[in-house]
Amino acid sequence: MLINSLPIQYRKFSYNRYLLQIVIQFIRHVVEGLPENLLYIILRYFPYGRYDTNEELCLLCAGIACKKSRMVVSLSNTLFVSSHIMREDTFLYNEFGSYLRGIFGCKVQKITIDAGFTCPNRDGKVGVGGCTYCNNQTFNPAYCHRNRSVAEQMREGISFFAHKYPEMKYLAYFQAYTNTYESLDVLKQRYNEALAVDGCVGIVIGTRPDCMPDELLEYLAELSKTTFVLVEYGIESTSDATLLRINRGHDYACAVDAVQRTAAAGIPVGAHIILGLPGEHREELMQQAAELSRLPLTTLKLHQLQIVRGTRMAEEYVENPTDFHLFAMEDYIETVVDYIERLNPDIVLERFASQSPKELLIAPDWGIKNHELVDKIKARMRERGTWQGRVYSE
Repeated sequence: MLINSLPIQYRKFSYNRYLLQIVIQFIRHVVEGLPENLLYIILRYFPYGRYDTNEELCLLCAGIACKKSRMVVSLSNTLFVSSHIMREDTFLYNEFGSYLRGIFGCKVQKITIDAGFTCPNRDGKVGVGGCTYCNNQTFNPAYCHRNRSVAEQMREGISFFAHKYPEMKYLAYFQAYTNTYESLDVLKQRYNEALAVDGCVGIVIGTRPDCMPDELLEYLAELSKTTFVLVEYGIESTSDATLLRINRGHDYACAVDAVQRTAAAGIPVGAHIILGLPGEHREELMQQAAELSRLPLTTLKLHQLQIVRGTRMAEEYVENPTDFHLFAMEDYIETVVDYIERLNPDIVLERFASQSPKELLIAPDWGIKNHELVDKIKARMRERGTWQGRVYSE
């Protein structure tokens, strides 16, 4: 079987969510000299969710290898990619929506959940007061309230989208505070309560890199064999000096360890980064992109530093505003494009900005929606003729 042609480290993948990763690695293995950008243009045109077995996928990969000179890929007499529809600016970056569609074969929406957890950086175990920039009210929708059960929050969130997208599936996004900071029994109960809701096809767990005990990681590895699990770590910065200044309570080595252990367990792993933290300028951010690209990350979320009411950073900003470099929108777009160019092109980019409620936001206020900013970033990438990983080097 052609499955035996796969490099041995990729044969272990047997779940639908790994198919796109297999394609990427296999094509790289068999097609020497294929330009990086062209590889991702090919992947962009795959009809996600079509392939159910590794053997069938290998047939497709073999077809790519055999017909690379014409760049025509055909399986079961179906034409997928043709050179006349390819343009070098087609692929801009690995989009999260396409990643999920590749796994589930349909549109998927995350439903934010507040499961009633706290944070070791608030209750005294690691520190008190929390991270200097953090106000959880900035990202919790109205239905997301810890006085409601996990199932109630899921159902209300689903009802918001279901009338418009009846075929949509949902991921329970455990976002508020630290969603691995409880006993294993309690965590299992909360996760399973979400998964039991009709339409829920997986969970995304937001947490800190210092809150992933081996026992929980083993449980999540088993759970990921039957449902989608993504663990998202708040890394925020690769600089220990910055992490100390914002009172994170852990260093970057802790984040590296958590990401590596999670990936080694076979679990997709994400990272969250804030661009523009005090003391970090363009040079540091470009180095950061290269540093993150060395990690086995599946997904990455970026957003601009925002000064939010009710945080310690807001007080610092009032006292010493010159300590902060807050991005103007155009400057931020250029920085993000530069950053994307340096990222490992295998990493899926989920987000580029955060949008805090007007009543909480002090600065910067760009006056546009997140999707409008994404459109501007894409437009700028096309203007520059660039793409994710253009200047990336392993």
